[in-house]
Amino acid sequence: MAYRHRIRVRYGETDRMGVVHHSVHPLYFEEARTALMRSLGFPYAELERSGYLLPLTEFAVSFRRGARYDDEVDIEVSMESVGRVRLRLRYRMVRVPDGELLAEGHTEHASVGPDFRPRRLPEEVVRAFGTAVSREED
Repeated sequence: MAYRHRIRVRYGETDRMGVVHHSVHPLYFEEARTALMRSLGFPYAELERSGYLLPLTEFAVSFRRGARYDDEVDIEVSMESVGRVRLRLRYRMVRVPDGELLAEGHTEHASVGPDFRPRRLPEEVVRAFGTAVSREED
């Protein structure tokens, strides 16, 4: 099941055509991802304080329709796969209230320590994130 995070499009996030600029989507995805992690009991800031970083290793987005200033959008985020040192998340951006798909994409993250060498996530984190793995079929 996807975690939903609601965002209202701000004027400064739109381009000259009046739609959300493509550079904003990674920020929306990040906001939804950190909210999901917080809801699972492992806020990203807490992981960092514990010596775990999750740098982005892959990002992709496909645009379907444009969101406009003052639109409310839900960013649906779900864990696609969870390993000891890798996470892959899926995102869908949909307009509220009609549910129209505006964009979809994914991110992949590696778990590293402060020295940027691979570092295995604690078992309780892997277990918690694993409970959020999407079981939906494409």
